[in-house]
Amino acid sequence: MTEPPQPPNQPPVPPGYGHLPGPPPPSGYGFPPQGDNPYATQPQAPQAPYGQQPQQGYGYPQQGYGYPPPPGPATPPGPPGGSGGPAGPGRKTAVIAASVAAVLVLGTGAYVAFSDGGGDKKPVVAQSSPPADGGPSASAPVDKGDGKGNGDADADLNSGRKPGEDKVLWLKTNSTDLPGGGGDATGQWIVGDTVVKSLYKSLVAYNVNDGKEKWTLAFPAKICSTPFQTTADGKVVVAFMSGESDQASCNQLKMVDLKAGKEGWTKEVPKEGLFDIMVTPGLSLTGDTVTVSRIGMASAFKVSTGDRLFGGSVAEGCQPGSYAGGNGKLVALATCADGIEELQGADPATGKKSWTYRFPEGWKVSKVYSVDPLVVDVKQRDKNQRSIMVLGPDGKQRSQLSGDGQFTPRCDTTLLDTSLQSCWGVVVDAAANTIVLPTEGASNELVAFDLGTGKTKWRTPAGDMRTLVPLTAENGTLYAYSQSQDHDAGGQVVSVPLTGGKPTPVLRNPSGPAAPLENSFSTPQIAYAGGRLFMSSTHLTGAGKDEKFLMVFGK
Repeated sequence: MTEPPQPPNQPPVPPGYGHLPGPPPPSGYGFPPQGDNPYATQPQAPQAPYGQQPQQGYGYPQQGYGYPPPPGPATPPGPPGGSGGPAGPGRKTAVIAASVAAVLVLGTGAYVAFSDGGGDKKPVVAQSSPPADGGPSASAPVDKGDGKGNGDADADLNSGRKPGEDKVLWLKTNSTDLPGGGGDATGQWIVGDTVVKSLYKSLVAYNVNDGKEKWTLAFPAKICSTPFQTTADGKVVVAFMSGESDQASCNQLKMVDLKAGKEGWTKEVPKEGLFDIMVTPGLSLTGDTVTVSRIGMASAFKVSTGDRLFGGSVAEGCQPGSYAGGNGKLVALATCADGIEELQGADPATGKKSWTYRFPEGWKVSKVYSVDPLVVDVKQRDKNQRSIMVLGPDGKQRSQLSGDGQFTPRCDTTLLDTSLQSCWGVVVDAAANTIVLPTEGASNELVAFDLGTGKTKWRTPAGDMRTLVPLTAENGTLYAYSQSQDHDAGGQVVSVPLTGGKPTPVLRNPSGPAAPLENSFSTPQIAYAGGRLFMSSTHLTGAGKDEKFLMVFGK
């Protein structure tokens, strides 16, 4: 690989820049470099690796939720019958073994291994859902999902509850006719006392307390892309197909008020060039802006009116091809003429650059875990190396994670991956200056890092042979989903102080007939809000009208 140019009076980069494990590089060499110069280096004191050895990765079963793996040899995930991640419905997931890990020599002299994780498990947790109003109804009976409100099934699903276990509040099963290949159901948003689910050609809203249907909004063709986020006042923009034919494109946008159940504007995304292909564009919302990212091209529209804000080819410089947004912030990932990638701070209203961070040759941005603060996953694919780095609001590097273990945020990995924000199982909390990641393994750990230094703050084991996956953080407390290896045992929501501590159960899902149903969700979205755990399918097979797609747990 061609070595990057060196600034004056700097030592040359040693052979194998960004190399795999071996002796620590001299003078704190490693990736990413710090300071204004993207190739500058700053010597740092070597640091001993943390005590625990990296855990070995596991494959995921082709059926069921996938935590933890079944006994026997690890197997890579088979291609699911469903969609891509929350920001990219309809995409075919590439097969990636969860045990594939890259080890990167960090600038601190410590070593850290990051796994690509399983690409077939995608709860919506990268953006925290707004908390629902009030607490769950303790007496609400389970709804079978027949569209008629409450059913009489709570005696069935809750009949096996043990002392101290909580309830299935309600369950929905599919009543929509689907084509032979099934239908995507990737969108899930919680707004006040309403949970809204995308279902093939419609959005359907339910009351979070009793599961009664509040409204349904039909689309003329199938919904093909949904974002994680909503606006502060509960609006969302989704994409749907231009028709039913094989030549149809995913280029139609519709704004929907999720609180009122009313559709707003509808707009076709204009092609920005001859090779502007809109198969499964990635959608991201921030403030009053929605960005539409596709292969090498992106554009932005105003959520409130549908007016085009910016996009298309740039006259000179590096071409933005995808955007990530949140908390009123926006960043663009751009590709330069020499193949180098750079991140750009962007004005959500104009797209104008405020800063740039240029990566060394061969390093590519894989995913953005958070925009404010900005945390990105970067890879050097030729050398199978990886790092997670933190940038400040001025685009200068703050830190890169430094610790021991294989960390597995689950990300949607597709053949036509256009979304920077399609990962879950990682929580970034700005107030606590903390990022929390899960290690691999059937009985794993949660590991918290300081965003300012990149150093490990604490580690919390799952215990009792459970798998922990971080979901969200509120008021100094982390909430995680904990699943038992026992298929007949229900999952839990546990809390952990962001200062560290032992996981404490706050919601215990019931045993009995509910547990196998919970554990059989194959490509779920999971959210914890208002004391309730929401679990929903991302793809329906169309095998029958009793196919489950939304299950809600509470007190």
